[in-house]
Amino acid sequence: MIEKPLLVLDFDGVIVDGIKEYWSSSRQTCLNILSAKEKEIISFPSEIPKAFKAMRPWVHHGWEMVILASECSNKTSQLNLKGLQHFSRNYQLECSLALEKWGWTPFQLQEALNETRREAISNNFNQWLDFHQPFSLVTQRLKTLEKEGIEFAVLTTKSIEFTKKLLDCFDLQPKLVFGHESGSKVHVLNQLLQTRVIHGFIEDRRTTLEKVLEDPKLKSIPCYLASWGYLKPQDKNNLPSAIKLLNSDTLRQPIFKWS
Repeated sequence: MIEKPLLVLDFDGVIVDGIKEYWSSSRQTCLNILSAKEKEIISFPSEIPKAFKAMRPWVHHGWEMVILASECSNKTSQLNLKGLQHFSRNYQLECSLALEKWGWTPFQLQEALNETRREAISNNFNQWLDFHQPFSLVTQRLKTLEKEGIEFAVLTTKSIEFTKKLLDCFDLQPKLVFGHESGSKVHVLNQLLQTRVIHGFIEDRRTTLEKVLEDPKLKSIPCYLASWGYLKPQDKNNLPSAIKLLNSDTLRQPIFKWS
């Protein structure tokens, strides 16, 4: 067992707000993979659609953002015809139906999205970086953890490749970085517990925290919902006692005072 305890954090919505980059990359990915005929009937605005922002809390994997970009921009999509509430209530089903309609696969979209990001980084790295706004309170707090004898790890569904680039630019040096290539968050946390004491897991996705709580082997991990993240309207309501709502005031305090 490694002596130093570990704080584990999600990345998007916890350390960084990347909504501008999500839209830019998802929009460009659609333009890259749609046929000329399809692009004639769909108009992709340069400004981020309200529906895209509103649906962000439901996104679990990057490829889903490409689906949302296409559905937001298509006037005849189910998202635009039936509205946000219908789409969000049936989110997984609607994403599956959209995949079928366009003839896409999750793997295809994820690869295309990754390639779009690589091109953006290669063509104009500073612009790509500027599309990401780190939560300054969080980045500053992470830099003080060492004084408490605590290391931190980043656990995200973003790829390790892009996560590390951003962490370097934010001058953050986590002990460990796990991306979508590493497996599910529950799996990674189980692996970590074999060698580390985890003092907390910070997420902005309530359903992910609930999955952690369902695993009896992970009950020792304090779970925190980031109040500043991409939350669904009802996420803060009736939280299980094992999930603490973490706000900026609590974040500033020593970790032993969080629970």
